[in-house]
Amino acid sequence: MPQDWPFATCSHFTRAGPHEWHVQEAGEGPLLLLIHGAGGGTQSFRHLFPLLTQTNRVAMFDLPGQGFTRPGAQRRFGLDPMAEDIAALMDAEDWHPVAIIGHSAGAALALRLAEMGRCDRIVSINGAISNFSGVAGVLFPLMAKVLAALPFVADIFTANASRPGSVERLIAGTGSTLPSEDLTYYRRLIGNRAHVAGTLSMMAQWRLDGLLSRLPRLTAEVLFLTGANDKAVPSSTSERMARRMPNAAHVELGGLGHLAHEEDAARIRDQLRPFIDRQVAT
Repeated sequence: MPQDWPFATCSHFTRAGPHEWHVQEAGEGPLLLLIHGAGGGTQSFRHLFPLLTQTNRVAMFDLPGQGFTRPGAQRRFGLDPMAEDIAALMDAEDWHPVAIIGHSAGAALALRLAEMGRCDRIVSINGAISNFSGVAGVLFPLMAKVLAALPFVADIFTANASRPGSVERLIAGTGSTLPSEDLTYYRRLIGNRAHVAGTLSMMAQWRLDGLLSRLPRLTAEVLFLTGANDKAVPSSTSERMARRMPNAAHVELGGLGHLAHEEDAARIRDQLRPFIDRQVAT
């Protein structure tokens, strides 16, 4: 664990299920649980985490195979097994969050955990809660499986991370603009072969059909926050899902992209704070 990684002093490692999890935790008060998206890590909450710890106990972790979490089972990177393993981590850490805040694929995991009865208040930040449509729905998962199976593919991604401008172009492709320090952390993650391999394996095993069919019956309170400039997941995805769910609301934030919580953490905090506080008070 690099000592210069964000919030390294808040880190510990926990064995739960098949994985050895990298966990970070700080603050006091009702617990909030943060779940990052595919290809990221706890560093993606480096601006939001300290804002939330002013009023809450906050916990976050790296997904299996990503960041500094060491996977113990390579075939448990799909939605359901990953949610089951997160539930095991929650038991090991005695976490009972009043809200789970998930970004991108982390939002899908948060919603699955709500289905499992682990929390009834969910905040989705640019949630990746749709499958690819048309031919892409067949080809993209197949391509991910092929890429994940080829041992040299992770090496190619890792080597590309050192090329000038490569990470900048990757982040710009999400519709977000990040300062150079934030880009440095992504460059270090993408330069880590194990992290890239774990992300590819997650993409290869990811399926949302079952969850999407059940979400209209989910009674949990859900707040969908989206960035109007998101080029990775259209804002309309969350808007449509919010209309289909019984206790959901959608707020679109102008000027922000897929990494909205990294671009303007205070704005995200201000949006989710009333939702969380209202729920805690009931």
